Amino acid sequence: MIPVRVKEIAFDAGMNPVLLLVDEEGSRVLPIWIGPFEAHAIALALEGTQPARPLTHDLLKSVCDKLQAKVTSVIICDVHEGTYFAELHLERNGTEAVLDARPSDAVALALRTVAPIFITDKVANYTVAIEDLFRPEPEEGTMNQPDPELKKRLH
Repeated sequence: MIPVRVKEIAFDAGMNPVLLLVDEEGSRVLPIWIGPFEAHAIALALEGTQPARPLTHDLLKSVCDKLQAKVTSVIICDVHEGTYFAELHLERNGTEAVLDARPSDAVALALRTVAPIFITDKVANYTVAIEDLFRPEPEEGTMNQPDPELKKRLH
């Protein structure tokens, strides 16, 4: 398994949110297109912002805390027809449980619980060089956007 970290939430040309996971060297990136609500939840966790009312991922963290269950890791383990799959690894009283999860939900929870995130070797085959992901120079006043040709190749 390959450890990764969340680099940022980027947006493609259609303003769809893209979760960018990078390897330890910061040279390879795995782009995963996600929903806007999950992107918001991840962005809040990255910023360290606590919403006035708990989001779903905050609630799940509270449930884990109350049950004394620890999120031990998140593994983005598979990809099939452009859809990524993740496992949420929990430990409680010495017993491990593995739950199927969407990568965006698993990452949002991992950020809140400071759990490590990994990708499998199979998923690593879908990473790209970070310099290939972004256009060379965005126009002033615009955000970096993943290359639309790359999105076509990855979907």
